[in-house]
Amino acid sequence: MAPAQRLKRRAEFRRAAAAGRKAAVHGLVLQAFDRGDAGPARLGFTVTKKVGNAVIRNRTRRRLKEAARLLFAERPAAGMDLVLIGRDATRMRRFTDLVEDLRRALGKTGVP
Repeated sequence: MAPAQRLKRRAEFRRAAAAGRKAAVHGLVLQAFDRGDAGPARLGFTVTKKVGNAVIRNRTRRRLKEAARLLFAERPAAGMDLVLIGRDATRMRRFTDLVEDLRRALGKTGVP
C-alpha cells in the first residue's frame, strides 16, 4: 500500500468535520470521512491554541503523527480522510496509551 498522504487545505479539514464520523477518546479526537474511492488514506493533524504555546502544540502534533505512522503500518486504511485532533491530554498521555486511543477511535468510527 502507498504511504498515507496529508490533508493540507482548510476545506478538506472542514469536509471531514462536517460530513465525517467523529470519535472522542481520552487522548485525541478522530474525524473520519469516507471518500468512496480506493486511494490511500489521507491524514490531517491539528492542535488548537488552547493546548499551549507553539512548542507544546508541535510536540503534541509529532506524537499524533508517530502514533498514526505506527498504527497504519500494521493496519492500513484506504479511501478515507482522517483528521486527528490533539487535546491537552495528548501530550501527557503515555505513548502506548495514545496508540491504543487511536486504535479505539478508529474502531468507533468504523475505519477498516
